[in-house]
Amino acid sequence: MNHSVHNQIVSFIWGIADDVLRDIFVRGKYRDIILPFTVLRRIDVLLEPSKEKVLKDSQFMNENKIDDKTGLIKTSGYPFYNTSPFTMGLNGPNDSNHAFVSLLSDPDKVDSNLGTYLDGYSPNIQEIISKFKVRNQLETMQDAGITYGLIEKLTSNSINLSPCEVINSKGEKIPGLSNLGMGYVFEELIRKFNEENNEEAGEHFTPREIICLMTQILFEPVKQRLRKKERARFTIYDPACGSGGMLTEAEKYSKKITKDKCDFSLFGQEVNPETWAICTGDMLIKAKPNENPSENIVYGSTLSNDGFLGKEFDFMLSNPPYGKTWKIDEHAIVTDRGKKNREIINDPRFQDGLALCVFNIIV
Repeated sequence: MNHSVHNQIVSFIWGIADDVLRDIFVRGKYRDIILPFTVLRRIDVLLEPSKEKVLKDSQFMNENKIDDKTGLIKTSGYPFYNTSPFTMGLNGPNDSNHAFVSLLSDPDKVDSNLGTYLDGYSPNIQEIISKFKVRNQLETMQDAGITYGLIEKLTSNSINLSPCEVINSKGEKIPGLSNLGMGYVFEELIRKFNEENNEEAGEHFTPREIICLMTQILFEPVKQRLRKKERARFTIYDPACGSGGMLTEAEKYSKKITKDKCDFSLFGQEVNPETWAICTGDMLIKAKPNENPSENIVYGSTLSNDGFLGKEFDFMLSNPPYGKTWKIDEHAIVTDRGKKNREIINDPRFQDGLALCVFNIIV
């Protein structure tokens, strides 16, 4: 990805917070609006080309009392869809039998139409919306009258969140944003918000340079063996996957060294609902229509509620949180209250759950 373009996108989105959210939300809450609506805008722009066809097929299903809407996945070309008559920024053809309009087309009803738009998403995107707690913010946005301004900024042709090249108002070409590039944007926004709130960025973000080194250490010793297993499928697991950067880079590098002749399935678990939502959204965006990677990214604590208990993986890598207490998970780790099972755990300190994360990977 062109890093200058990447920086421009991050700076523009970062600026939306000051332009639209100032005095409405405290600075520490900016991320609660910017991150989910950035994810939704990326998803929205991917669905624009198939929007009319999805509405047509959805109408057919409703008329024939077909409740199972999974067939719309094939229509949309992605493992998700939206059946509302709205997009964020694109107006459909006026003469269409399955018309759709931008949320910006009716400023007076933008808030109610936004609710309808959110309700139109497929169940897997609904889960992302829920983890972001988007609907909790809608009343505040409506009362402050900022919904229109927020969507207008996110759909501006000054930035391009689509994978296709576009022309801005100055007649300049803006290159498309790849899925990998979108992942960089998400991670950089998280880092900046964490720094703004004096939080530890490392809780959610591992620098790509470090991830690249880790993937090379993991795959280089076995690359010749992998190349001999053409069309084989391997699994990659991260028990503390954050926003998914480590899984994405691992897949990218493994495909490179096998010359795309092997397939790699990604699995992860994340305890933070916000970063789980970003990771799941990113995986869905990159997936093929017949794949549902959201099932492979589990929400919850790996220590107390392992989503892949008993499952084995071909490759595992992680940057688990250092110095983080595991006391909240004690009920699932301690066999008898007040007495730790020393055959399994050699009594690690409550202040450092790293040993338990490593142990979870090994077993």
